[in-house]
Amino acid sequence: MAGDSKRLTLMAVHAHPDDESSSTGGVLARYSDEGVTTVLVTCTNGEYGDGPDHVKPGEEGHDPDAVRATRLAELEEACRHLGVTHLEMLGYHDSGMSDWEFKHGGHVFANVPMEESVGRLVALVEKYRPDVIVTYDDRGGYNHPDHVQAHRIAVEAYAQTGIPSKLYFVARRRRDWEKMRERMQAAGIEVPLPPQRTPDPEAIARMEEMERRITTTVDTTAVATRKRDALAAHASQLDQSWWVKFPQDAFAEVFGHETFIREKDRTGAEVPEDDLFAGLR
Repeated sequence: MAGDSKRLTLMAVHAHPDDESSSTGGVLARYSDEGVTTVLVTCTNGEYGDGPDHVKPGEEGHDPDAVRATRLAELEEACRHLGVTHLEMLGYHDSGMSDWEFKHGGHVFANVPMEESVGRLVALVEKYRPDVIVTYDDRGGYNHPDHVQAHRIAVEAYAQTGIPSKLYFVARRRRDWEKMRERMQAAGIEVPLPPQRTPDPEAIARMEEMERRITTTVDTTAVATRKRDALAAHASQLDQSWWVKFPQDAFAEVFGHETFIREKDRTGAEVPEDDLFAGLR
């Protein structure tokens, strides 16, 4: 609450190693610099990420255990770049994409009973007592089962504990993606599809609807280099990605702000806002 002398705390709930850097790397670094306690909860180990030379799950040479070890080491390095105060691993097994055969395994995160995974996150919320929780929206950005499950458990933990004052969902403006694509084309870099993967009318309409719901734009220009360094730390997955191929001198221009939907609020702070902790300090 405003006027409280305790140190403010931000908790980001993510699905896989590297998600923290791509969607909230800026706010994690910025608020760490401001003296905020930053807690990163990563739900899975990312076993179904790329193996050596980007071999895919199910292909020869893909060893989920080796991928897990690599990705967890990369996550720790990324956290050092971002100044994350506490890294908490729930340790669940990556579920893979919704059209992959692996998703049927009872051990994967998306199939773990909600009461079990929610209970573990509730315990972390009670331990760290975050003022703000950040996670994905109800489609997890692009319907990845683990992102959707991370959303579900974060929303439930917020509701069950009553501890955080604010709950945010990661959101991106369509015009920001268009700006990125324009700069990449000018630099001769292969341009990716939008995050919805298929630019069909329904996906575009959803992105536009999400943009209308954005309440919060945080300036992370001053820490953009650290966000880029954190992304580069996830080399096993991103060394060929547009994230690290993007011209360094233009990175802050395109990725110097992170945007969010304020889904829940107990502070009464007005929107639009430029601070996740508006109403708390």
